[in-house]
Amino acid sequence: MSDTALPVRQFAFLLVDKFSMFSLSAAIDTFRSANRLVGRDYYAWKTISADGESVMASNGLPLKVDYAVADMPPADILFVCVGLALEFPGKSKVLGALRSWGRRGGALGALSVGSYLLAEAGQLEGYRCTIHWENRAGFQERFPDIECTGNVYEIDRKRYTCAGGTTSIDLMLEIVRADFGANVANEVANQFHHERIRGTTDRQRVGPERDLTGKSEKLKKIVAVMADSLDEPFSAVQLAKSAGLSVRQVERLFLRHLNMTPGRYYMRLRLERARELLRQTNMPILDVAIATGFTSHSYFAQSYRLQFGRPPSEERRTTY
Repeated sequence: MSDTALPVRQFAFLLVDKFSMFSLSAAIDTFRSANRLVGRDYYAWKTISADGESVMASNGLPLKVDYAVADMPPADILFVCVGLALEFPGKSKVLGALRSWGRRGGALGALSVGSYLLAEAGQLEGYRCTIHWENRAGFQERFPDIECTGNVYEIDRKRYTCAGGTTSIDLMLEIVRADFGANVANEVANQFHHERIRGTTDRQRVGPERDLTGKSEKLKKIVAVMADSLDEPFSAVQLAKSAGLSVRQVERLFLRHLNMTPGRYYMRLRLERARELLRQTNMPILDVAIATGFTSHSYFAQSYRLQFGRPPSEERRTTY
C-alpha cells in the first residue's frame, strides 16, 4: 500500500488545569514536522477539556480546545496532559472519560504526570508505565502494585506514557518510526536539534548530579542501583559488586566524577526522595523515614535538617 493510501492517524489530547504546555507542544510539533517531511497530513490531532472550555496551562497561557469530553471524536490514542495540579475542576468527568475509553478497548497515553490520572482511573493495572521523576516516589507509594519505571517513556500494549518535557518528543518519534521507519524519525529529530532519539531503556536523570552524560558507565550503573534501592540501601560491598569493582575503586570513581563519597551521594538520593514524599503525599514522617531507609526518626530528622536547612515537619506544602 502506498503512503498516500494510508489512513490518517488521529490523536486526542485531554488537557487539565495547569497542564504542561511544553510537553503538549513537543508532542504535537513532532507530528506536525512528520507531516511536513512525508508531504501529507498523515497525523491529525484534537484538544479536549472536561467541559469544552479553555484550559489554563502551568505557564499561565490559556488554550482554546476543540471538544468537551462528552463529545470526543474517535482517536487512535487519547493522551491525558497533566502538569502541576492533580486536583482540578471537572476531574470526575476526566476520570470517567478515561475509564469509558479504556472499557471500550481504546489506547491511552499520558504526558508528564498524566500517568497519575490513568492510574486513578484504573487504566494502568497490569501495565508498565513511567512518570516524571519528581512525582515517581509519590506515585509508587499511592499505587504500589503498578510497575512505574524510571525510564523516559514506556509503551506497553495500548498504554503510552512518558515523563514529559523533551521525552514527549522521544515517545512520538517512536510512533513515527513505527509508521515510517527510522530515517523519517531521525529527520524529524534533526528538525528540533534533538541529537539522539532515546528509547525505552533510557532512564530519566536521577540524583543531585542528574546529568551523567559522558561519565563512567560503571558510575551510571551504581547510581541506578542506588536509585532503585532507597528503602533498603545497599552496603558499600554490594554496590561495588553490582559494578564488578572493589569498594576502593567505587570510592575513587565517585570522588573523581562527583567530588563526593558514594555514601554521601547515596544519602543525598535518599533525602531527595524523602522530600518528594513529604511534598507529594500525606504519609506520616516516620513512614517517610522508613521508606527512605532510615530506622531512626531522630537520625532522619537530623540528616534532613543538615541537607535542606529545615526539619521534615516544615516541608509539607501544597502544589504550586
